[in-house]
Amino acid sequence: MDQLPKQGIVFWPVGCGDSTTVVVDRDGEVVVQIDLHHVAESEDDSDTRTPIVDELVALLPEPDGKPYLAAFGATHLDKDHIQGFADLLERVTIGDLWFTPRVLWEQDQDELCEDAEAFVDEAERRITKMKAERQVKSGDRIRIIGFSDALEGHNDIYKNLPEGAVTTPGTEFHSIDGEECSEAFRAFVHAPFKADAEKERNHTSFGLQVTLTAGADTLRVLLLGDLSYPTIKRIFDYSEADDVAWDVFLSPHHCSKAVMYGRDEGESEDSLKRPLLDKIEQAGSENPYIIASSTTIPESNEPGDNPPHAKGAKRYRELIPDDNFLCTAEYPSTSAREPIVFEPRADGATLAEAAGEPGTRSSATPQAVATARGASKPAQAAVGFGGAQRGRTE
Repeated sequence: MDQLPKQGIVFWPVGCGDSTTVVVDRDGEVVVQIDLHHVAESEDDSDTRTPIVDELVALLPEPDGKPYLAAFGATHLDKDHIQGFADLLERVTIGDLWFTPRVLWEQDQDELCEDAEAFVDEAERRITKMKAERQVKSGDRIRIIGFSDALEGHNDIYKNLPEGAVTTPGTEFHSIDGEECSEAFRAFVHAPFKADAEKERNHTSFGLQVTLTAGADTLRVLLLGDLSYPTIKRIFDYSEADDVAWDVFLSPHHCSKAVMYGRDEGESEDSLKRPLLDKIEQAGSENPYIIASSTTIPESNEPGDNPPHAKGAKRYRELIPDDNFLCTAEYPSTSAREPIVFEPRADGATLAEAAGEPGTRSSATPQAVATARGASKPAQAAVGFGGAQRGRTE
């Protein structure tokens, strides 16, 4: 990829893991990264996965002479959503850090990969600085996505946070790294629910509906981390129609069947939950796309297999037009890998044409990547706080 879109969303081929880049404005100066999966093997030219950290460093804007990422959000701290973070933090200015309350009590470091530990350390550093100074610089800001009372009873460092540091589910926000972006960007927060605050890591993923706007052009994307049936059912049961509407749906947990196969109260076995699939389908636009950020979809699975799941892909394909289910490991073909790029349009979304030739993979120019790998630590710039609006009580 020679450059990021001027405005749009990019799903990178990184194996079975999430790496989603949101370019917010038409000038391409405000870029948000949701999750990261940089595997060392991807740096080999023969590997078809994108070396995502190198790619970002090469392609991000450099307003102060250093690559600048307006915000980085970790839906949760599983390795396939955070791998490469320490390297990214070293080489890029990350203005704003987004994460859920559960990150703040990941006490058993043996359960975390090194990059997750680096994320926790950085979150704690920013919180300490924010509480001491109240007004913070780009590179020190945070947005905790969850319920503030979920932080009570844990380490005192997480109490008495400044106003605006916590954004609750059921609210929307428009500010990124202290800059108001309401003309171009809206994020509606769906999860984590209060009742899920201390559940297993996957179930505490933050979930967003991201809307990009430029005049009459729009693009609505649902990003739901590794959430599964119970939480996604609640999202579609409780939300207003506009807040779950989507042009592009990133299939949760890498095309896991656990989205549409589950059990309700009193049930002892998982079964297909057609009512939820119907609601997901009804929320889609006239030309909707579903993305699997995963390895190649198998023809079948054995019990206990990790995603991607053939059953999940089959059910997703039933919801959308032919050819609108796209897997990052298969796009645009089995012999070539390119990022999947969508741009806002008046009818909701346009899939940018893949630029790769057979046998190639997405990358910035070799010189740009080489420069990126040698980049030094970034500078910082002063900014203020952002805020949130209406709230949900569930």
